Amino acid sequence: MSQVLHTPPPTSAPADGDLAALAARHGLSVSGARPSLPDYVRQLWARRHFIAAFSTAKLTSQYSQAKLGQVWQVMTPLLNAAVYYLIFGILLGTKRGVPDYVPFLVTGVFVWTFTQSSILSGTRAISGNLGLVRALHFPRAALPISFCLQQLQQLLFSMCALVVILLFFGVPVAASWVLAVPALLLQFTFNAGMAMIMARMGAKTPDIAQLMPFVLRTWMYVSGVMWSIDKLTSRDHMPHAVTVALQANPAAVYIDLMRFALIDSFHSSQLPPHVWLIALGWALLAGVGGFIYFWKAEETYGRG
Repeated sequence: MSQVLHTPPPTSAPADGDLAALAARHGLSVSGARPSLPDYVRQLWARRHFIAAFSTAKLTSQYSQAKLGQVWQVMTPLLNAAVYYLIFGILLGTKRGVPDYVPFLVTGVFVWTFTQSSILSGTRAISGNLGLVRALHFPRAALPISFCLQQLQQLLFSMCALVVILLFFGVPVAASWVLAVPALLLQFTFNAGMAMIMARMGAKTPDIAQLMPFVLRTWMYVSGVMWSIDKLTSRDHMPHAVTVALQANPAAVYIDLMRFALIDSFHSSQLPPHVWLIALGWALLAGVGGFIYFWKAEETYGRG
């Protein structure tokens, strides 16, 4: 007597639309999916304490192996300023015709270092923290923002040394020093936006981190860190397009705003026209544009 095995009829796989509807009915969502922009902002704000704690921890550990410890936060930019003073101020003579050249130079070096370090650390924000990115779920923009906050904290330490230098070279305390606060806020917004742009690019192409030091060094030389843009552009032979490009350079704008706020011999006539509007425009363009640019690739970070 033969036995007939009855097999169940084949069933077709559910369609993607059916799966999506089933997931939506039970409140499920795609893992790592990019949230809407307002939701992303809310998630980022909810983790503001993590951003602050992470930046402080990175700053504390940066020089933990050095014997002088956190003293290097001030010594590093001061040593850079000393080298630039020797090469540019003395050997190349850029200090001629620039009043209060040492405060002028040190202010430029400190403010430029803030932008340079923010962009460099932002470039490695994702690619250098893949373990954290893959292990925890959080808005990835928290990383480049926290690195910029770390550099802001380091700048504030350096500003204490800058105040001593200003007073030592006879620069008086003035009400204009208050202008350093909005100038720093605008620069921080610009730096954070640039860091987020570079973080997305660095996450996709890690080799960019090797190229950025050369790009930033070139940018530094045209930003008036160790020479006066106003003195150079006042010459008749300078083409108008070059003058406008030098004056609108965002790094130069924030450096000169800080010099105007802190150094009494640096007058408003040495600033480009509508300088505060230019500073605000760069901050909004880089800050808002960089944030949206970074958010659009949110679901790709840490994959591949």
